[in-house]
Amino acid sequence: MEMKYPSIVDIPADEFQPLQKNTEEEREEIAAPSLNFLQDSWRRLKKNKAAVISMILLAVIIIVSIVTIFISPQDPSKQNVDYINLPPRVPGLNIDGLNGKTMVAGELVDKYAQADVPGNVNYLLGTDGLGRDVLSRLFMGTRISLLIAFIAALFDITLGVAYGLISGMLGGKVDNAMQRFLEILSGIPNLVVMILMLVVFEPGIFSIVAAMAITNWIPMARIVRAQTLKLKDQEYVLAGMTLGESKWKIAFKHIIPNISSVIIIQMMFSIPTAIFFEAFLSFIGLGLTPPAASLGTLLNDGYKTFLYLPYLLWIPAVTISLIMICFNLLADGLRDAFDPKMKE
Repeated sequence: MEMKYPSIVDIPADEFQPLQKNTEEEREEIAAPSLNFLQDSWRRLKKNKAAVISMILLAVIIIVSIVTIFISPQDPSKQNVDYINLPPRVPGLNIDGLNGKTMVAGELVDKYAQADVPGNVNYLLGTDGLGRDVLSRLFMGTRISLLIAFIAALFDITLGVAYGLISGMLGGKVDNAMQRFLEILSGIPNLVVMILMLVVFEPGIFSIVAAMAITNWIPMARIVRAQTLKLKDQEYVLAGMTLGESKWKIAFKHIIPNISSVIIIQMMFSIPTAIFFEAFLSFIGLGLTPPAASLGTLLNDGYKTFLYLPYLLWIPAVTISLIMICFNLLADGLRDAFDPKMKE
């Protein structure tokens, strides 16, 4: 059987277009923009929505805490026995529980009318058992709790990083002795240290910070030591030592910048731990003393009247929970952002 092939049609040469040849420089050109470590980390962090939202909320809380030092709705320490235990009243909001009315003996009562509170005087979060504005005391308590937490973070950076770096760089018998000292300190409970601080000092911010300064920097020191031991045997460190650089110059110029991400992440995790530690001490009566306020003292005041005035407990409880969750989510986001091996 004879095969039939389609006829071949000649295509004019002018219909052909030559391909554009790229030069070697164009083929090797990097299309993506060049990013340094911080820019690349910020790019990764922005992809984590929870971390970004947490960072924005923490920025708002910190700014409000600082601004309310100078501008506050009321004096947080001023007592007014005529306006005790007033429920929240928000102008223009007619919702039971937020309009100055509360249940008393099964009946809805306007507490502001009973106390003859002027119509232009509103307590957005109510008042406590001594007539103090809860909102103003919340600003004060948040500010003091954050202050104590950041002081604890400062101790982590100074004591923890310095101790861990010295222990890791020197190694040998010095490292062994320094780690045995850490084991002794870590075996002492924080509560025992706090009680000993109260024997020596008056209860307050200084005694809480002193208790944290003794033990809370230990995890940071151990992490920095482990990272230092891992990095000091790297080729670039050995090359620097071969060229005559001192150990400490190499430590500050090469090792600390390379472990800075680990330090930042650990510091972010230590801040909520310090906030909880302060709140716990103040809650059991070993922290701040009146009229000073912290989130722990507000919780201590609120739980006593929880059945009758639940807002006095819920307000500081929600605040401390929000702060701790935001710090932990931000720390998780930073850990992922600083990890170059993370999958896109």
